[in-house]
Amino acid sequence: MSWGTELWDQFDNLEKHTQWGIDVLEKYIKFVKERTEIELSYAKQLRNLSKKYQPKKNSKEEEEYRYTSTRAFLATLNEMNDYAGQHEVISENMTSLITAELTRYVQELKQERKSHFHDGRKAQQHIETCWKQLEASKRRFERDCKEADRAQQYFEKMDADINVTKADVEKARQQAQLRHQMAEDSKAEYSSTLQKFNSEQHEHYYTHIPNIFQKIQEMEERRIVRIGESMKTFADVDRQVIPIIGKCLDEITKAAESVDHKNDSQMVIEAFKSGFEPPGDVDFEDFTQPMKRTVSETSLSNSRGDGKSEPKFGSKSKGKLWPFIKKNKGAGPEDFSNLPPEQRRKKLQQKVDELNRDIQKEMDSRDALTKMKDVYIKNPQMGDAASVDHRLAELGQNIEKLRLEVQKFEGWLAEVEGRLPARTEQPRRQSGVYEAQNPSGVNSCAQDRESPDGSYTEEQSQETEMKIPATDFDDEFDDEEPLPTIGTCKALYTFEGQNEGTISVAEGELLYVIEEDKGDGWTRIRRNEDEEGYVPTSYVEVYLDKNAKDVHKPLQKISE
Repeated sequence: MSWGTELWDQFDNLEKHTQWGIDVLEKYIKFVKERTEIELSYAKQLRNLSKKYQPKKNSKEEEEYRYTSTRAFLATLNEMNDYAGQHEVISENMTSLITAELTRYVQELKQERKSHFHDGRKAQQHIETCWKQLEASKRRFERDCKEADRAQQYFEKMDADINVTKADVEKARQQAQLRHQMAEDSKAEYSSTLQKFNSEQHEHYYTHIPNIFQKIQEMEERRIVRIGESMKTFADVDRQVIPIIGKCLDEITKAAESVDHKNDSQMVIEAFKSGFEPPGDVDFEDFTQPMKRTVSETSLSNSRGDGKSEPKFGSKSKGKLWPFIKKNKGAGPEDFSNLPPEQRRKKLQQKVDELNRDIQKEMDSRDALTKMKDVYIKNPQMGDAASVDHRLAELGQNIEKLRLEVQKFEGWLAEVEGRLPARTEQPRRQSGVYEAQNPSGVNSCAQDRESPDGSYTEEQSQETEMKIPATDFDDEFDDEEPLPTIGTCKALYTFEGQNEGTISVAEGELLYVIEEDKGDGWTRIRRNEDEEGYVPTSYVEVYLDKNAKDVHKPLQKISE
């Protein structure tokens, strides 16, 4: 099967077909190029998607990623980033192995095709020239033959005419012979030209054209093979990244299987546990006795009497909350007293561990310098032993400071652990704050309590005796706009707020909610324009109303 023998007369069709083949190749190059652009765009969108949902550094969102479910989601985001990278690899490999190679090959193919068809046209022009020469020789032979016949006929006519002179007859005879000789010469030339043409034609159709067409056929077959190899490469490029993509998916599956609901539930406990005990039973107050009733510890008369009682430590000045119990926007106190007991214990323990690690680092540095000093003492040429004394002294001072810090935080930690109630104790109903009280509830010794921000206060007797005069400092807070109400609440139990920033409520009382529980176990409420404070969230049933903005709006009866 050869184009040179089978398609010897299809020069124009072969030229069109090979041009079509190049067009197909360029179309495939364009297809692969657009595929690479799609892969890049897809990879970019995947990366942007992964970045969009990555937790922001040093934010509350980053802290949420300590749970197994959110860590699994973070692992999914990271794997999607790697997944996007594999699509970028597909694009890069297709560009280098297919698009770039085929583009270069197309240019070479065009040059080769141009050369082959140039040779074909040249061969055609040569055979056409030979044919024209043959035709010219043939026409000349034909013309000379006709001229010889006419000269012969004229000679015979003159020879037969008796009126013609002998000289004229001789002249006609010579002319006839001359024409006859010219015809013979033309015949010989025509015969020679014809033989030459036949030889050229045979060479053209059996040698030159088959060779040229054979080269064109080989060129076309190479193009077909090349486009087939490129299609195979197209698939191989995808196949090469499948194992890595499979690993990405396996990691996502592994992360999903690592989700532990029990562990996450325990972490919620560790994150929000306050360390307070639930309220105990309410004491029975016997009002049938004729004797003067002793004010019950759980009564609200201490804080809601006739208004003649002296203000307690932590009561509001000029109708405003004591300014120091406002939530800190900056760094909290060093002893973490703004936190509930359990959270404070955790923070203190973390601080102690951190300081111990710092001490160990300093001690390691000191040991290394001590060894270096010993080497210098034994080998003075290596260095001056006295040069490290200053640094050793600094390290000793740093270690001593860190140890003092550890002692300080361990003292606070021991204090907190001593204040946390035992699990077996049955506490009295209280504000959710641990109080070490005598059973009598009257002659109480020093009581340890915590305010909503976790700080401890002094004895109850001291609280009732201390008066906080209105100062200019308080005035700075008098002009603040009251917080808008965000709902209402109903007191489920009686609560006597004796600590900073708390407010006493009676069971069944309806109040406004001005600040939700922020995770510390306390809700901020308002009774009227001048009375507001914190109560344990577990003591009230909250009804949030996002449209409740008016602080003077009267409370409606809440259906039970």
